[in-house]
Amino acid sequence: MTPGPVAGRRSAAKLLLAAFALAAAGDLAALLVDSGTGHAVSKPLLMPLLAAYVVTVNGPRLLTAALLFGWGGDTLLLFDTDPAFLAGMGSFAAGHVCYLVLFKRHGTPRARGAWLVAAYAAALIVTVALLWPDLPPDMRGPVAGYSLLLTAMALAATSLGLTAAAGGALFLLSDTLIATGVAEWPQAPRSDFWIMLTYIAAQFLLVRGVLAAQTRPPQRPARLTSESAAATRSAEPTPSPRPRAR
Repeated sequence: MTPGPVAGRRSAAKLLLAAFALAAAGDLAALLVDSGTGHAVSKPLLMPLLAAYVVTVNGPRLLTAALLFGWGGDTLLLFDTDPAFLAGMGSFAAGHVCYLVLFKRHGTPRARGAWLVAAYAAALIVTVALLWPDLPPDMRGPVAGYSLLLTAMALAATSLGLTAAAGGALFLLSDTLIATGVAEWPQAPRSDFWIMLTYIAAQFLLVRGVLAAQTRPPQRPARLTSESAAATRSAEPTPSPRPRAR
């Protein structure tokens, strides 16, 4: 008996996730052993495999677009030139715009705590302020603008729950590590490994968060507030008084 279309799509999705995991492991291993060839081969495979998985499970088109923009950035950053770096940053920025639209569509409307907004705003201001003096002059504006967009994406990801929130935070961390390299700050051993590890985890968690939000049942209407409940009661017809007994 041949498997049905649903079972076939599930099998294909599992195979694509396995291929993504294999490519991720290969890329991280290549970075650990300092194999530039292995990194150049495996890195461009990551986002297309994850995007193919999203297509297979009928994920949002904007999610596929975000991943393909990430692939564009991944590929461009393999070239160690300033124009390629700026073009790669632009490709990632386009992906963040896709994510912002997705979070607006699928996020759960809730009032974010003031502490969360303050934490992300402080992270943005402090990071840009510290990096600014050490960045090349022609990189300061693009890095600051990109950092603002990236931070907005990470903050908006919290509307989808913990999985997407973790993905947004890891994306922020990964790109901050890249920015410290551009500013020529002292780097941790195998910094490229940590950059790719946090980036791969970030994209995967964002995908899982968006797909989970897409299948989440719509929320029930919020409970009536005391004012609206009172208004509703006042709008109801008042029962006629019972006749008094003689």
